[in-house]
Amino acid sequence: MGITVGFDLDMTLIDPRPGMVAAMNALGAESGLPLDGESFAANLGPPLDDALRGFEAPEERIPGLVDRFRALYPEMVVPITVALPGAAAALRAVRAAGGRTLVVTGKYGPNAQLHVDALGLEVDDLVGELWSTQKADALLAHGAQAYVGDHLGDVRGALAAGAIAVSVTTGPCTREELAAEGAAVVFESLEEFPDWFARTFAGTVA
Repeated sequence: MGITVGFDLDMTLIDPRPGMVAAMNALGAESGLPLDGESFAANLGPPLDDALRGFEAPEERIPGLVDRFRALYPEMVVPITVALPGAAAALRAVRAAGGRTLVVTGKYGPNAQLHVDALGLEVDDLVGELWSTQKADALLAHGAQAYVGDHLGDVRGALAAGAIAVSVTTGPCTREELAAEGAAVVFESLEEFPDWFARTFAGTVA
C-alpha cells in the first residue's frame, strides 16, 4: 500500500488572498459591518465564523454571513486564485510514487473542490471544514503518514494524528513558530517537498 500525504489548501497549495480580500470587503459592504478583507486574508487558517467573531460580528448574524460569503466565493475568489510554487509538483511526487494525496482544509468543502478543479491539482480525496486538531480525524481515517501545512493549527492536526508535521512558510507563521510547535521540517515553499519526500519514504512507497 502506498503512502498517503495530506495537504492543507489555503497558503499551502494555493494563494486565494486577492479574492478573499474582495469577498470579505463585499460582505462588509452588504452587511454594514466593519469587516476587514486585508486583515482576514493575511491570517488565513481559522474557521470563517471565528474570523467574523474577530471582527465583532453579532453572533446571531454569523450563520447568515457565512452562507453569504460562501455564495460570493465561487465567482469572486476561485477565478483569481493561483497555485503556490511547487504545489503541483508536490502532489505529483506523491502520486508518481504510488501514493495518495489528501486535502484537509478548514474551508467549505464544495468551494475547496472548485479550487482543486480549476487549477487541475492532482488530489485523490478532499475533506473540508476541519481546523487544527480536528484535522486528525480525516488524517487518521485516510491513514496519512504526513501532513503539510502553513499554520500552527496544521502542525497540531498532524501531531494529533501521529503523522509527520511538514510546514511551509508561505502562510502567516514563521519558521521559528512552526518549528517550536513541533514541525519535523519547515520549507520555504513546496518546491523543496519532492526531494524530502523521496528521501523520507525511500523504500516504502508502492
